[in-house]
Amino acid sequence: MNVPMAPPGDHPALDALAELSARGIHAPSIQSLSRDQSPFARPTPAWTRYLAPGVVLAARPIDLGDGSLTNAYTLTLDLDRAACRPVSSPAGFHLRRLVTGPTVAATSGAFAYISDDPTYQPAEPCLDLAVRDHTAASLPTVTKPALLLHQGRPAVRTLAATGTLTVAGRPHPWTGSKDPTPYPAPPGNLTVFGAANCHIRYRDDPRTGFRRDVDRVANTTPRDPAVLDCVVSSAPAGARITALHPGGGADLFAGAYVLRAHRPWPTHLVANARVHVTAVDTLCTTDIESALSLGPSAADAATGRTAAWDQSLGTNPFRPDVRYARTLLALDGRQLTLTVLDGAPLAPTFQGVTVQETAELCARAGQDPATVFHLDGGQTSKIAYRHGRGPADAVGNLHYLRWPRQKHEPFRWQGLDGRRAHSALEVTLNEESP
Repeated sequence: MNVPMAPPGDHPALDALAELSARGIHAPSIQSLSRDQSPFARPTPAWTRYLAPGVVLAARPIDLGDGSLTNAYTLTLDLDRAACRPVSSPAGFHLRRLVTGPTVAATSGAFAYISDDPTYQPAEPCLDLAVRDHTAASLPTVTKPALLLHQGRPAVRTLAATGTLTVAGRPHPWTGSKDPTPYPAPPGNLTVFGAANCHIRYRDDPRTGFRRDVDRVANTTPRDPAVLDCVVSSAPAGARITALHPGGGADLFAGAYVLRAHRPWPTHLVANARVHVTAVDTLCTTDIESALSLGPSAADAATGRTAAWDQSLGTNPFRPDVRYARTLLALDGRQLTLTVLDGAPLAPTFQGVTVQETAELCARAGQDPATVFHLDGGQTSKIAYRHGRGPADAVGNLHYLRWPRQKHEPFRWQGLDGRRAHSALEVTLNEESP
């Protein structure tokens, strides 16, 4: 007998399969993609799309040899005609939702805390430096490169995990907890801890394969009877000290960051004292509109100089023998290039690229691997964009599935939106651009 067709929307899995099929990706079912992502292992057709004056998106397949491949999606910006700024939010967002109004594209941003325990998340998920509207929402725990919108222009600069701040109007120098403290320490020096000090652990899961989280009991600042730890939390009226922990043991996720003082600590380190960061490295925060810490350069990742990123990322994505999807940033004069090298973890011939392959591909494209930096990769790698008058589209990470939240809930395809991000790079037209 004939069975009436269900109206669109009644079967999300069928709608998802139809969307994938229209893109040349044919899968037997959405649930099968939780075990085998081989349907995504197909070379993209080469194409170029002009999104706006000075903004070009291009796609090309890359043969990696031995039957493996990746697809490269490259967004090129002429910074005389288009603008790029780092944006971040503790609540998070999907990249396609940013592509509205003057925003013509957005890419995945900085590395952020990711776990599968929704009940225990950091107040500030961005790892290390995040600046929003001239306000440092989180501070670096270690010297790292960063992308800054500095005095109205994008800049890439390695920033020392040092600076100045005031507490209750009193000035203090600060240093990151994973960098050596200067000896002798400057008077009043405060040490910064944050979510970047956490240790991700992996455990087996019968449904999804693994589960990421942290041990809440151990997720604290080190204990020391000679210290006072001050939890700093953000608020619309400004950052303030919201908890005091004599002897250490402050929860790393309780606030935006933790400031540690050593005996004899100043009497103005009290609850509700206002905290204002005045400088990061040698840069005044009044000159930094927004900023995000970057990953290692392609050259550093290829040679294993990645210690600053390992602990808080869990399984190190920069191991020499593994392929991951990568997102890369390069700033050369007035040209900014953002590239996604795509891959799906459960597609044996399409898992992304190794760090060595990444450096080699950069060099082959005429880029110095020492000046190309990793952004958040893996299942966060994505470029969302608007072309013509249609709705926002996306490339990269189309295999992404939303994991079951309940025992009997199915996997859901979420390839166009991808993972909820806490930071991004937002591309808009300059006001004077035609």
